[in-house]
Amino acid sequence: MSVRRESEDLPEKPELDTQLQQVETATSAEDADFKRREARVVAKLDLYICPILIVLQLISFLDRGNIGFAATQGMIVDLNLVGTQLNTAVSLFYPLYILSEFPAALIVKRVGFNRVIPAAATCWGLVCLGNGFAKNFGDLVACRLLMGMFEGFLMPSLTLMLANWYKREEIGLRISYLFIASAISSAFSGLIAYAILFMDGAAGYPGWRWLYIIEGSVTVVIAFLCFFIIPTSYTTAYFLNEDDRAVMRKRAELTEAYNGGQGHYTRTDFRLAIKDVKTWVHTIIQIMCLTVMYGFSVFLPIILRFGFNFSVEQSQYLSIPVFFWGSVVYAVAGYLSDRFSRRFLTCIICAPFGMVGYSMLLGGQHLSVGVKYFACFLIATCVWVMGGANIAWLSTNSAPDGKRAASLGLALALGNLGGIISGQIYPQTMAPAYTLGHAWSLGAICISFSLWWVVRHIYYTRESVKESIRNGTAPESTEFSDRAGTYKYQH
Repeated sequence: MSVRRESEDLPEKPELDTQLQQVETATSAEDADFKRREARVVAKLDLYICPILIVLQLISFLDRGNIGFAATQGMIVDLNLVGTQLNTAVSLFYPLYILSEFPAALIVKRVGFNRVIPAAATCWGLVCLGNGFAKNFGDLVACRLLMGMFEGFLMPSLTLMLANWYKREEIGLRISYLFIASAISSAFSGLIAYAILFMDGAAGYPGWRWLYIIEGSVTVVIAFLCFFIIPTSYTTAYFLNEDDRAVMRKRAELTEAYNGGQGHYTRTDFRLAIKDVKTWVHTIIQIMCLTVMYGFSVFLPIILRFGFNFSVEQSQYLSIPVFFWGSVVYAVAGYLSDRFSRRFLTCIICAPFGMVGYSMLLGGQHLSVGVKYFACFLIATCVWVMGGANIAWLSTNSAPDGKRAASLGLALALGNLGGIISGQIYPQTMAPAYTLGHAWSLGAICISFSLWWVVRHIYYTRESVKESIRNGTAPESTEFSDRAGTYKYQH
């Protein structure tokens, strides 16, 4: 009887198939509708969030990197800098920068992006402005140290803010925007420095002082606006409507479920980061990448002036197309990296261009100035791509949230040891060949190139272990992290 009743209660097979098809159609329709709404929200984020972060990154690199242009405009003579004092001033930006990055990564989400970022920008803007009134080497050093301390809060804050608003597969392109901004800032620095040459002597101040005063004042104004522009969270964002907030809530739930984090970081998260070998390999690579990037972006005007024997004006405006080319290349590389979720290829393809470029500068004493200037474009092809792609690769392959914050904090903080190194490898005493700087940069690119193959091996080995976990032939860890079988690496 019971068997018959069950069979009578069940619909006939054609009717059951029709019901299943209706459910699948409804689910597909819901997914399509959500994706359409989600695309609209992401477009809003790109319109309202990314431009703020790009502008902040741009002015950050403008303020720290203008020392190279100031040096070609007479700062060395006016401040009575001798020997390697200029190089020392360049390097001293980074000790406090490094020390402030890691705590910034741990506290910014708790304190609030809308508080930390504008406050830091206001402080370094005031210091930059004050740099325009420096009287001697001691004043210059004090300004560089303070500027480094306040700017150190920016990069980890921007990176984690992007991770807070965007999904894992979207973040690589948006992080690339930050490095594009750093390249564009170098081009803008050349343009601004060239324009300010015409202010030389205004109000009794040389042009290089106006460079600091104007750029610092602009930074303070932008920072003040950011107190009102940067939203507290998606729940109160002025540019999102109720439907948009519902989409953001769903995206946050999906990200939290996948990443296993809620933004509350613990000692366990920190231990996961420091015990993971990939964190340290990526960090070593980041040191190499930033040595090259900071050395090239700060000292290119000096290399053009004293290495290639261009005039002051020429060294300003000839740096612009080189930096602009670097930003264009990175924009394309960042888009393709996200589009195809391929991090390794982005890193490995760009590095040989830099190797060839530095090799030409090292062994090209017989080459014409035009050929050596072309080598600068080859170097720019890899300089910003390397650092940006490496940090994006680490970010997309770290979970939970606390481990990602700690991993990025370590990589960004220790990576800026490259800034200290870069300040010492281009002493004026080695002009015009600058053999030490070019050779060191070439070696750094070669080390990065080799270690990326090591990173790739680590990811592929771990994916094979995860495959065993998914097949049930290996035990699953009770502690969620990116080592879990459900978490798939991008490589």
